[in-house]
Order: sequence, then structure tokens, then C-alpha cells
Amino acid sequence: MAFYRYHVFFCTNQRDDGSQCCSLSGAGPARDFLKARTKALGLAGPGGIRVNVAGCLGRCAEGPVAVVYPEGVWYTYVDREDLEQILQDHLIGGRPVERLRLPD
Repeated sequence: MAFYRYHVFFCTNQRDDGSQCCSLSGAGPARDFLKARTKALGLAGPGGIRVNVAGCLGRCAEGPVAVVYPEGVWYTYVDREDLEQILQDHLIGGRPVERLRLPD
């Protein structure tokens, strides 16, 4: 078994020139929300879910973005409801959320 069942990386890159980046789209608060939710539900930690920040993931035009491993499922999201659906359907239920999924 992997150390974490799921590892979620949120791009929180901020570009100094003001061009499109995940940070401008609220990626930091989104990551904080999902991290807090996994902790509140007792899902965080070894054998469970790890939520991390990442530098630029190279998909700024599609942002904000997050990627879930081990499957390598890429997501975009708009609000906490989208993040909650990713949590409930994918991270708890094991079913990727197709409406939020980005192409590989």
C-alpha cells in the first residue's frame, strides 16, 4: 500500500508579471479548504489523503488546477462546492468527477 491513498497537489503559482496563474484564481484558499475538510473528516495522514501546494504545474490557462495521485487525474474548480464534490466522489468514493476533469 502507498503511504497515502491519495495525494492532492494544488498549483498555487503566482506570476510576477500579473498574467494568468492559479494564485489569482484563489488556489491558496481552495487548498486550505480541502486540507481542513480532510482533517475534519479524519481522512488526512498516512494511509489517507495528503493535500499539498505545488509550484507551477504548467496548466495556468486552464486554472485553477489540482492533480490527484496516484491516478494522475487533473481537475479545475470554481468554488468550494466543486472541491467538496472532488472530496466526496473521488477521494472518498473513488470515482473521478468528470465534469471538473481536465484532459490528460
